[in-house]
Amino acid sequence: VQLQASGGGLVQAGGSLRLSCAASGRNINNYIMAWFRQAPGKEREFVSFVTWSDSTTYYAGSVKGRFTISRDNAKSTVFLQMNSLKPEDTAVYYCAARRDTVDTVLRLTTAPGYDYWGRGTLVTVSS
Repeated sequence: VQLQASGGGLVQAGGSLRLSCAASGRNINNYIMAWFRQAPGKEREFVSFVTWSDSTTYYAGSVKGRFTISRDNAKSTVFLQMNSLKPEDTAVYYCAARRDTVDTVLRLTTAPGYDYWGRGTLVTVSS
């Protein structure tokens, strides 16, 4: 699976952006899709995931209520709608994928739990 994230840019605090992640090489049916982010000088951190089996979603506490993940299986694309953006949301955002198999939430919210990664897209939120 090849993943390509897009949609990043510069936005003022309080604004919105919508990220997209297009998958190629294989349909994303049967895959859990996720977003992670990495701010300068910090480790990569989990943002959100959505399962294939029942479209269950899960969010990091820092983005819950502001970000919404969704997927279009027919187009092999996953989205991240980001609202009420804050300067601390500034980071490179990465999409990731793994097979939709039973696993712990801990595993699904850490980078080693994913097998496929795309190049990131930079989101900069100005104050």
